[in-house]
Amino acid sequence: MSTDNPFTRLPEAASFTVTSTTVADGAAWSPEQLSGIAGVPGGKDISPQLSWHGAPDGTRSYAVTVYDPDAPTGSGFWHWAVADIPATVGELPEGAGDDTGSGLPEGAFQLPNDARAARFFGAAPPPGHGPHRYLVVVYALDVASIGVPADATPAFLGFVMSGHTLGRAVLTATAETPA
Repeated sequence: MSTDNPFTRLPEAASFTVTSTTVADGAAWSPEQLSGIAGVPGGKDISPQLSWHGAPDGTRSYAVTVYDPDAPTGSGFWHWAVADIPATVGELPEGAGDDTGSGLPEGAFQLPNDARAARFFGAAPPPGHGPHRYLVVVYALDVASIGVPADATPAFLGFVMSGHTLGRAVLTATAETPA
């Protein structure tokens, strides 16, 4: 597992807090957050519960991403991206990232992940590749709508957010598939 922090390459932003009843910071995902789509035993592709607080003044919306910087792709792997979460919202329930986004607040939408599905794609590190980090990030933004199309990539969302990010809250989960 690399210790590279991809956020050191981004503009500075205030820190705030994200927690989860699903996974503790630094702990392994439960089987529910592993990928059944990719055939991981016990995997169910259920998005984690997330709560956040302490965002900077001026926050007008949030976005949430789940990213694996350790994926053997040269560009990591985006597991989930949600945009346009209203500033009045401070929590997403477990399972919000299903095929329909049934647990998302009105106005929020999921972008296609790197498997090209607009939903949460659970952890699926290659067998024997070692532990992977999953960076669960809540972004506090200075706009009510980030203005990206629903079919945009999470990388494009990140590019557009770079000029609108007031704060970032980061929780790191892990997963490893034995050889």
